Parts: sequence; structure tokens; C-alpha cells
Amino acid sequence: MEERLQKVIAKSGYTSRRKAEELIEKGKVKVNGQVVTELGTKVTPKDEITVEGNLIENEELVYFLLNKPRETVSTSSDDLNRKTVVDIIETDKRIFPIGRLDYDTTGLLLLTNDGNLTNILTHPKSNVPKTYLAKLDRIIDMKDFFAIKNGIEIDGRRVNVSHLKIKKKDLKKNTCFVEITISEGRNHIIRRIFETLRYDVVKLTRTHYGFLDLGTLLSGEYRTLTKREIQELYKYGR
Repeated sequence: MEERLQKVIAKSGYTSRRKAEELIEKGKVKVNGQVVTELGTKVTPKDEITVEGNLIENEELVYFLLNKPRETVSTSSDDLNRKTVVDIIETDKRIFPIGRLDYDTTGLLLLTNDGNLTNILTHPKSNVPKTYLAKLDRIIDMKDFFAIKNGIEIDGRRVNVSHLKIKKKDLKKNTCFVEITISEGRNHIIRRIFETLRYDVVKLTRTHYGFLDLGTLLSGEYRTLTKREIQELYKYGR
């Protein structure tokens, strides 16, 4: 099956499609040892592609939805030899997580070897909504609830919250669960939202990523995405 050269490079995870086109035009890409500068060039899985001297693997694309357990790292490898999310998935493909969840944060995480889709979903313009369930160390005050709902400012930038709901209160233990949806992906952003108002997040789980949810997956379980789900995810790049 033939595909456009820039698409194959992007799918490999090497860089975005736009950057791949720039590299082709600059003569940084070779197909079977020959420099290629035409963007319309098509290649097959049998062709050897190198970008800036690096061999590109033109392999089958795979997509997984994982219910990430606690104490796992959202990377492909870890210098401290901690368990990674990639270790959980049984595949011979070189996959990587789309975005990340903190070491002790659980829930929905996507993994793939599709660099093009990864670039789409992690780009700020995509505005992919992400929903979390946060257990707080005390019942949230309604004044603070509306302060978050109206938009907390962190590092000089407003965090737009599209959905906020108190799911459960435990009056005896003085704790509560709050459901919150945002579209950005700054590091530790959910914890920082609540910490700004002096709440500690005891537990944090991502329950939804765009239209996807955990369904019946238990902690540490995963499934492959359907073709329709993959097509829907690509729509975030429009």
C-alpha cells in the first residue's frame, strides 16, 4: 500500500507532518538511498526511508486505551527503573503514551505508535476535553467551587473549566469527590487548581479523554481502539 512520504514520517513519530514536509523540501530525506524533495512522493512499506540520517520504521499502527494504575510512569522508559505504562501493554510495536498522567494519578491514557495522531491530540489548538475525578482532603467550600468554575489563574494564565460538579460528600470524614473537565495539559494542572485554594488532592483519576471513557476496564487493563474511534480522534485536527 502506497502512502505519501510526509505522512509515513509523521506516523513514525519522528516529527509532525508539516515539519516532515520542510525536511523533504530541504533535501534531508532519502528513499532507498536517494534524496527526495518532492512532497507528492509515495512510498511502500518495502522502501527504506531515512530522515537526517535516521532510519524511519514504516510499521503497522496500533492504538490502545489503558486504565493506568498508580505508581507507573507515563513514559516509554525510566532512569529509576520504575514500571512504565508501556510495560503493561503486550505488543511488539514501539509505542508511546499520548500526553501523560502523574506517577500516582490513575485513569484513561492512550498509547500508540502513530506520531501524526499524537501531534494532533497534544497540540493546544485541538482543545481535547479531559475529565477527572478528584478526591479532596476536605469538603469544598461553595465560594471556592465557583471560583474554580469561573476560572482560576495559574502562572498568569487562566484555566478554563468547562465542567465542575461535586459528585459525593463524606460528612464524617470531611472529604469529597469533585468532577472537573478542562482542555489544557499543563503539568500537575488539576492538583494545582485545588492547591491554589489550599485543598490537597488525595486521589486523582482521569475518567474521560474527549469522547472516550474507561468503560468497564479495571486498573491495569487495556483495550485496542476501534477504527471508528481512531477516525473520531483525528477530527480534533480539523
